[in-house]
Amino acid sequence: MATAHADSYTAIAAVIAEYFDGLHYSDSERLARVFHPRAHYVSPTEHPLMYRSMDEYFPIVDARPSPASRGEVRQDRIISIELGGPVLAFVRAECAIGPKRFTDFLTLVHTDGRWQIMSKVFHFDLQN
Repeated sequence: MATAHADSYTAIAAVIAEYFDGLHYSDSERLARVFHPRAHYVSPTEHPLMYRSMDEYFPIVDARPSPASRGEVRQDRIISIELGGPVLAFVRAECAIGPKRFTDFLTLVHTDGRWQIMSKVFHFDLQN
């Protein structure tokens, strides 16, 4: 069982690395590879609560200048990965885009033979 857990952690870390790349390069094709098509994108920091589907979120990503194109130094990292069983995981991650510093709570499911982000609920702070 320990090997299965180690394999899951490795696979999940690879998904999150692709997620960070998608954000850094504003690349919705990369993000589409890691998000489940029916994933939820939610921010309680926004008032009212901001909710988007992937169909709403990906065009926003494509339209914004990428942090890479602006020469931003990457500030992304995985804080923790927790397994909730063989097909459920939770990742706490941090990243930055422009002046926003994000804390992401990502729920992943193992379906269709791979790990996919099913929900992204995040908070951000503005840094000067």
